[in-house]
Amino acid sequence: MAKLYQVVDGDDKIIGYKQREDIDYARDIYRIGALWLTNSKGQILIAQRKLNKDKDPGKWGPAAAGTLEKGETYKSNIYKEAEEEIGLSGVKFKLGPKQYFHSPRAAHCQWFLATIDKKQDEFKLQEDEVERIDWVSREWLEEDLIKSPDKYVPSMPDILKLLHD
Repeated sequence: MAKLYQVVDGDDKIIGYKQREDIDYARDIYRIGALWLTNSKGQILIAQRKLNKDKDPGKWGPAAAGTLEKGETYKSNIYKEAEEEIGLSGVKFKLGPKQYFHSPRAAHCQWFLATIDKKQDEFKLQEDEVERIDWVSREWLEEDLIKSPDKYVPSMPDILKLLHD
């Protein structure tokens, strides 16, 4: 059976469910759960999307993120996505801010935050979702975003502004 994703209104109230191929990205608003991971050195874990993804292929974004399916909450979604995408489990996430993205696709994004000290090779990447991950300093990320904005998901500048230290 095909997965159904939550379609919401501007107030983030569910108004229906659609299969991914039926979502009208020019009109529909959907929900995303996302994880912002830092370590005790103040570094941020960023993840590169698989090169063959239909949306933002090869772009760098947050540690883990996913579109909410029917029956999921933001919380259940992000714990599932963190385990699937980077093999992270057994960590308690703190509820972060909610953000609305209007471009290039409209979505409500609920952020979750955590600080962990794990080496890159201790993460288990989901082969069909994540190309690679990297711990980077906030300063480096801010500079690289200015130098090479096309390397990142379109919302990355707004994400950094929202999740300042």
